[in-house]
Amino acid sequence: MSTDSDKGRGGSVPHRVGVLLFPGVTLLDVAGPAEVFSEANRYGADYRVITCSTDGRPVRSSTGIQLAADAPVSDVADLDTVVLPGSEDLATLPIEPDLVRAAGQLARGAGRVASICTGAFLLAATGRLDGRRATTHWRHGTALARRHPRVTVELDAIFVADGPIATSAGVTAGIDLALAMVERDHGPELTRDVAKSLVVFLQRPGGQSQFSAPSRTPRPRSQPLRALLDAVAADPAGRHSVPRLAAAAGMSPRHLTRLFRSELGVTPARYVERMRLEAAQLLLEAGHSVGSAAERSGFGSDESLRRAFVTHLGIPPAAYRRRFASTHPGG
Repeated sequence: MSTDSDKGRGGSVPHRVGVLLFPGVTLLDVAGPAEVFSEANRYGADYRVITCSTDGRPVRSSTGIQLAADAPVSDVADLDTVVLPGSEDLATLPIEPDLVRAAGQLARGAGRVASICTGAFLLAATGRLDGRRATTHWRHGTALARRHPRVTVELDAIFVADGPIATSAGVTAGIDLALAMVERDHGPELTRDVAKSLVVFLQRPGGQSQFSAPSRTPRPRSQPLRALLDAVAADPAGRHSVPRLAAAAGMSPRHLTRLFRSELGVTPARYVERMRLEAAQLLLEAGHSVGSAAERSGFGSDESLRRAFVTHLGIPPAAYRRRFASTHPGG
């Protein structure tokens, strides 16, 4: 197993990386990190990627492409790093006991364990995430927290490293995590060369929220509250002060605030801000200018919109627009 004294360009001892394959595995969860490790070898690292499956047989990935396994899990030992990729089934269906045992067997002998995307569900099933912080694809974060209450799920993180255990967000975030592992092993200079060669961010700006679908808030049970939420969604730029919302719902401001907290976990003001933020995201994606998005979404000024974007998404609205806008109506 490699140590800190092995870091740097040249002279590195082999670092064995085991990647667990299984039917339906997301191809990019396997190929992304493997490409990072392979590219790092061009700059002086010595990663040896070993693919394995429960029985050593090839598996068919999520895309239909067949992946060969170098060995069965039972024949793989002395790994420095284990990578557990994800698949849609891991988050939505019961995980096969044989797969959980295979993941646990690989993890027990490794110095470092990393999951990619929904691979966090597999890693959590082994018990290795209990008492630790973790992340996964934004679409499945709530399900991970519900299924494994002893895991602290950080919904907006691109990746989370908690001691020797690391988890990443959806799909391409596996590349971010692999770069972070290379940087820990070999330092920032080599990793910067790898990132430049692969034409990716060395450190991606912002978190998962900038990529997530709008409105992840669950529907409330209370019918008056549902009607209010629909009204805010229909006109996020409208006048939605707490007294006005309370009057529309036929209740006191104090009772309305209690209802919001008990059913949605936020105050009315925070909910309105969230809906305006989502409206601004959609406007920017449609090609509206920052000023137009600020006015139409209800923030009023460019600066108010900028503060909200930086606070909640980690990037300013202009950068969000450059990244996601698809058309330019000139608004």
